[in-house]
Amino acid sequence: MKRILVIFLIITGAYIAWNYIFDGSGVNFAQAEDAVKVTDQTKNITIDVSSVETMIVPEDRDDVRAELKGKGTVKVDKHGNEIEVAVKRKGFFWFNWFEMEKTTLTVYIPEDYEKNMEIELGSGEVVFKGHSVDSPMKLKELAIDIGSGRMVLENLDVETYVHHSSSGEVEINSVAAGSGSFEVSSGSVNVKNYSGKLDADVSSGELEIQMDSLRDDVDLNVSSGNIELDLPDDTDFTLNGKISSGDLSSDFPLENKEETDNRLSGKHGSGKYKINADVSSGNIEIF
Repeated sequence: MKRILVIFLIITGAYIAWNYIFDGSGVNFAQAEDAVKVTDQTKNITIDVSSVETMIVPEDRDDVRAELKGKGTVKVDKHGNEIEVAVKRKGFFWFNWFEMEKTTLTVYIPEDYEKNMEIELGSGEVVFKGHSVDSPMKLKELAIDIGSGRMVLENLDVETYVHHSSSGEVEINSVAAGSGSFEVSSGSVNVKNYSGKLDADVSSGELEIQMDSLRDDVDLNVSSGNIELDLPDDTDFTLNGKISSGDLSSDFPLENKEETDNRLSGKHGSGKYKINADVSSGNIEIF
């Protein structure tokens, strides 16, 4: 019986070693790449990654190209009017932490694409930046879904931004949106230099947003966790706050201020835009 167990362990160990040292086509850390041409019919690009360090790079090109360095394979597939980029990892999942540092993915996209994009991050890291503040990457809709890991977004101009975080860490800088919705159920989201309509719902975790200017209404809802909203001093807004538990505060001087245990309201400046804040638990701070 012991001999059978020893043989089993040797075979299992050999399988693990082979799987992590060799990849069907050669030695670990081989390069793999794939590409699909973007056409007028292409409406959506989906990037689905986990346990990989990923860079999304806009440049002058007419295809979506993905280059993987490390363990695994990358596929760029076309399904109707959608292009999907996905990485397949091999081996036992409990070793993924070891390979995450050694596997990198670079996804090149057309800088003039200007349609829809979805990024799904299970773990690992994604960095997606436009060229500069003055030359941002433009998209019709950008949808983000983060299970865990870390994501950095910078220099983007989108009509619609949809964000869902169930865990992880997100840093966003210089994003202009016609409308933006943030749903944070855990983890932390830090946003700087944001402009556009804002709808935020935090059930746990932390959302910090610094806005360059207030151009539309803002809706904030906290059932647990924390929202910090940093606005310019000359912002014009009317605050309508409801509190069932937790805390709602504003550092701005308010005209016609009404403050009770369950309500905080008033006007700052001309009162042009509405800030609706609802706290059922947790904290909302406006400053």
